Amino acid sequence: MRCSGPYPNQFTFSSILSASAATMMVLHGQQLHSLIHKHGFDANIFVGTALVDMYAKCADMHSAVRVFDQMPERNLVSWNSMIVGFFHNNLYDRAVGVFKDVLREKTVIPNEVSVSSVLSACANMGGLNFGRQVHGVVVKFGLVPLTYVMNSLMDMYFKCRFFDEGVKLFQCVGDRDVVTWNVLVMGFVQNDKFEEACNYFWVMRREGILPDEASFSTVLHSSASLAALHQGTAIHDQIIKLGYVKNMCILGSLITMYAKCGSLVDAYQVFEGIEDHNVISWTAMISAYQLHGCANQVIELFEHMLSEGIEPSHVTFVCVLSACSHTGRVEEGLAHFNSMKKIHDMNPGPEHYACMVDLLGRAGWLDEAKRFIESMPMKPTPSVWGALLGACRKYGNLKMGREAAERLFEMEPYNPGNYVLLANMCTRSGRLEEANEVRRLMGVNGVRKEPGCSWIDVKNMTFVFTAHDRSHSSSDEIYKMLEKLEKLVKKKGYVAETEFVTNHLEENEEEQGLWYHSEKLALAFGLLTLPIDSPIRIKKNLRTCGHCHTVMKLASKIFDREIIVRDINRFHRFADGFCSCGDYW
Repeated sequence: MRCSGPYPNQFTFSSILSASAATMMVLHGQQLHSLIHKHGFDANIFVGTALVDMYAKCADMHSAVRVFDQMPERNLVSWNSMIVGFFHNNLYDRAVGVFKDVLREKTVIPNEVSVSSVLSACANMGGLNFGRQVHGVVVKFGLVPLTYVMNSLMDMYFKCRFFDEGVKLFQCVGDRDVVTWNVLVMGFVQNDKFEEACNYFWVMRREGILPDEASFSTVLHSSASLAALHQGTAIHDQIIKLGYVKNMCILGSLITMYAKCGSLVDAYQVFEGIEDHNVISWTAMISAYQLHGCANQVIELFEHMLSEGIEPSHVTFVCVLSACSHTGRVEEGLAHFNSMKKIHDMNPGPEHYACMVDLLGRAGWLDEAKRFIESMPMKPTPSVWGALLGACRKYGNLKMGREAAERLFEMEPYNPGNYVLLANMCTRSGRLEEANEVRRLMGVNGVRKEPGCSWIDVKNMTFVFTAHDRSHSSSDEIYKMLEKLEKLVKKKGYVAETEFVTNHLEENEEEQGLWYHSEKLALAFGLLTLPIDSPIRIKKNLRTCGHCHTVMKLASKIFDREIIVRDINRFHRFADGFCSCGDYW
């Protein structure tokens, strides 16, 4: 058109600026901006608004602000372009600031785009107080009947942990679409109500609402968090039925769900069925192997992924570095860590530094791990110091472990796991007074160890056990099975590791107390009720103790059973007397 002679007008520029915004190539937009200035359309409200939108979508908010400030006239679309631009560029406080300016303007009235965008900004920055004020604006300007606005309000309340208010709004929505249901289900997930999230997914289906990609990804995440395999397989059936078997995001979530439910075979079957792999599917399968302690497969799959020309993500490298740690590949791990910046132009994050500290610590290079922390270009996170503390526990370095624990006490004073680890280290070193002092410190800080519980699924029913639990109707049989198991493992020469007892008991009581841990009760129940050829899958809310870990290994050999335990850190797959974690967790 430019070569043919006709002059562009405001409609031409508005349209081509939208195209430039879609390409997200700011250079094109800058060239058009020069042409707009040359033809004298700078002052046109439609062209100015399109320029603001283009710069915002190209992540150049500095230029967007400059254009907006120079506009002699602005309409609501202009203001909305600024609010949406700041929101999409994660400048949430600036989005809120522009919305406040809109409210001060006498000539414009906010609409659904204005309030929905600022509500999303409030949600992401935890701005409950201003979000409630925006709720008042919604009521004032009669925007309540709009489902789009109500969805944003619900999302804001859920993300700001004002859960009950979000549920009340859901109940008031008359015309609920799939987005409304997704916001509700995600709200349950964000507030750690995974079981309710799954239940409401099925309520949505009964009401005839067809799930979309977000619905399936969210509910699969809930199933994974619950380790509810039967729930996950039922959702997989819905995915097949509704034709989402080629959606890469859903397939990645499926792989993760099966992995976190303890079924690595099903996870790999989903992965194998994908025709055109991308970084999501590769990383999901690599993460699945890493979660189950299959370090060699992680390295192999990563190398295969690189050979296919797929660029790894930050998450991919976390899995690879962790796998190197579990297999003692120190030099290889260091090479992968250095390749992040040199080859893949990626800055390592705190999680990668934590993996490296863990890698060096597992290999027994505690001094090197400490120096690595001191050389970090950022402030060490709790996960970094936690990795060092775990390594000190393994190698009995109480002095360094005490230093790491003290850092952790400052950073996360209410995390009971750090106190328990240090207390156990002191006990194993014979420093009982120091161990008691650590426990006293827990009391002073009001920190209480979370009661341990384990659960196991039998015939689509979940059975929960706590330590010394006798609430089950089959308790007599369960405790008889435990007595049998105790005799069998002692025949194998096992001696009880009473250092894992945290209460002050007599020696015989200490040993007996170990046998009534929740995961052993779940194991006994599984041995009694599950078919001989099926794996025993146990979930636990805390880190499994060393005594239970050893007993599980021996039980897998004695009964020739596959036992899969998912604790708060990882999966332990026990088979033929060995564990996939390599006895380090």
